[in-house]
Amino acid sequence: MHNDLAAALDIGGTKIAGALIDARGDILVRAQRPTPAREDGETVMAAVSAVLGELAADPRWERATALGIGSAGPVDASAGTVSPVNVPGWRDFPLVDRVRAAAGDRPVVLVGDGVAMTAAEHWQGAARGRANALCMVVSTGVGGGLVLGGRLHPGPTGNAGHIGHISVDLDGDPCPCGSRGCVERIASGPNIARRALDSGWRPGPDGDTTAAAVARAARAGDPAAVASFARAGQALAAGIAATATLVEIEVAVIGGGVAGAGEVLFAPLRRALRDYATLSFVAGLEVVPAQTGTDAGLVGAAAAAQALAGGPVPAAPPASSR
Repeated sequence: MHNDLAAALDIGGTKIAGALIDARGDILVRAQRPTPAREDGETVMAAVSAVLGELAADPRWERATALGIGSAGPVDASAGTVSPVNVPGWRDFPLVDRVRAAAGDRPVVLVGDGVAMTAAEHWQGAARGRANALCMVVSTGVGGGLVLGGRLHPGPTGNAGHIGHISVDLDGDPCPCGSRGCVERIASGPNIARRALDSGWRPGPDGDTTAAAVARAARAGDPAAVASFARAGQALAAGIAATATLVEIEVAVIGGGVAGAGEVLFAPLRRALRDYATLSFVAGLEVVPAQTGTDAGLVGAAAAAQALAGGPVPAAPPASSR
């Protein structure tokens, strides 16, 4: 991004975040509002406008050459619309047109949140320098994105690499997407917790029933908690192996809140991957944790904006410079 800045929006079911980001990936200005996810579409858009207004009030706004949006999906980049599953007031909502009104003559680029995370990891994180990678967010949902041939590959609608809705259990539980046995239905945080509870795990005195609490129980040896994470790892491994077989990725990068479980998740995932990634051209596939943390959506939206809007593709700084 050289001496210019990029503006970024990261839109999810919990928060709407915005930032101005420089050529090193450093966030210079932040703004954030809670997502009024259960309200009507215009109320949600008002929160987006408030974030944009706060960014635009900073003098550095004038240096922003593009604006990237990473949104919970599905998104349709070709139409500029979003229909986040967890924001029911937005169905085919014309987000790009509405944001463009505030962006002036800057190009506006829309990608799914998994693609945004992928852009961040390829620029600054664990996929840096890799020509072919799958990057995943495993959290309340499971999303992802692809790097192919050294470039971000969002696909025509901005959803390529959405591994969460690959079916890995043909007769499995119905998924909210309409399919059955999706990776997300097995490996997302809420489903890890649901399965542990159904199998007899019980929370501690604090009543915490999140996947993080299940991870703590798994580290302590609770069999239901261990089994739930093993099942999640198996589902992730099957989806990763299928993706690798299709497009020959060399690394799978996993981020998001569930990845914070560490080896409770990664150990069974890597074991299961040996059973699924068996062909010679995928047998060396690596699985590594993400490095860009909670700002991945913002940093990635900025990187995607520059890469996909025809501007200079941001180059990763030397490792010693960060």
